[in-house]
Amino acid sequence: MLKAIVRFLEKTNNIDRSTYIWNTVSATVLAMQGPVIQAVVSRTNGATDLGIFSIAFSIATLMMYVGQYGIRRFQASDVNEQFSFEEYHGMRIITCIALVIASLAYCAYGRAFRGYSDIKFAVIFMVCMLKMIMAYSDVYHGNMQQKGRFDVAAKATAIRYTAELILFCAMLVATHDLLLSAVVTVSCSVVMMFMLSVNAGRHYCSSLKPSFRKPAIRGLMIEGFPLFVSMFLNTYVSNAPRYAIDAYLNDDIQAVFSCIFMPVFVVQVVAQFIFNPIIASYARMWLKRTMESYNTFIKRIKKMCVAVLGLALLGLLVAATIGIPVLSAVFGLDLSDYKKELCIIMLGGAPLAYSVYFSTVIAIIRAQKSLIFCYGGVSLMSLLLSRYFVQGHGITGASWMYVLLMSVLAVSLFIAMKLRLDQERKALQEQEL
Repeated sequence: MLKAIVRFLEKTNNIDRSTYIWNTVSATVLAMQGPVIQAVVSRTNGATDLGIFSIAFSIATLMMYVGQYGIRRFQASDVNEQFSFEEYHGMRIITCIALVIASLAYCAYGRAFRGYSDIKFAVIFMVCMLKMIMAYSDVYHGNMQQKGRFDVAAKATAIRYTAELILFCAMLVATHDLLLSAVVTVSCSVVMMFMLSVNAGRHYCSSLKPSFRKPAIRGLMIEGFPLFVSMFLNTYVSNAPRYAIDAYLNDDIQAVFSCIFMPVFVVQVVAQFIFNPIIASYARMWLKRTMESYNTFIKRIKKMCVAVLGLALLGLLVAATIGIPVLSAVFGLDLSDYKKELCIIMLGGAPLAYSVYFSTVIAIIRAQKSLIFCYGGVSLMSLLLSRYFVQGHGITGASWMYVLLMSVLAVSLFIAMKLRLDQERKALQEQEL
């Protein structure tokens, strides 16, 4: 049976086409998981459980980056095998253990200082474990991508993500038990991970036995640190209003905020879907290192900035006209009193999309270290402002806080990008003299 599964995952007439199709399916299903499950939770269990699941999903996504540690891109591009799969595997086990410890620590903190119930404690932890499975299996997928079979990884993830989504929703509809649904989904996801990712992964490495050789672990920790910090802080900043609501308000308000926040989440997913395919072409243009290619590069950036603004304005228009009726119908809640807050949040759509784009360009022009300062500064800002905005002004304050954080982030990323581009322009001008 296991061999038959591997044959199915590897079967293709065109690896590039298969990679594109299955990666698109995988990314789409992953993007749908949060919104669809939240809609089902709202309709079956009500606002309180929706609030619990919403914060659980946000915390779990944050913890996932602890497990992944931002090393996937480095592993996939390590074609000369500076580090072996066994070393990547050993490092991933360490980071996943750190994920479990961090998740338990957060839940214990919530229980002790935020009044989490036993159910909320357990649901948050189990959703974190679901993301831990994603973080662990990612080391096998990175190795497949390194060996030129990213299509196998994409097909495995697409199947597992779809099964998780269907199973969680089906269990919730049948039992109305949020914790039981999470436990069953995590258990089945573990089994599917071994049948799909681990089973296929053994064909692309000499051994599945992890190596904990200190020099290799230290080297991987150093290589992954800048991207890990930037991705972790990016997720934290994006969800800072949710964390503040969890600290100062209640699960019912968290549920409302999650509903009206959904359109801006869609903007983020669409932005990433648009920007990811341009990475290779931008990188080739940048690496030419001529004044002509530099000017073309700048023109591309300007055109994309105009397109981003158009996307954001379209999102704001849709939210202001049909946003509330649609969201109320999807989640089964009366959101008619929150049209103002929805429009405020959607004002953050433009700076959010610009932040995704600018950070992508910064990675291409190899200025990643600046990401730590940009995201770190905005994260500190969110900690200092959350009590005033959220505790003092409720859901309206949380909405304005999101707009402010995204705007500051977009501006700081733009400055970091421009400084590096100006530096390159001067170097090219001197080169041509």
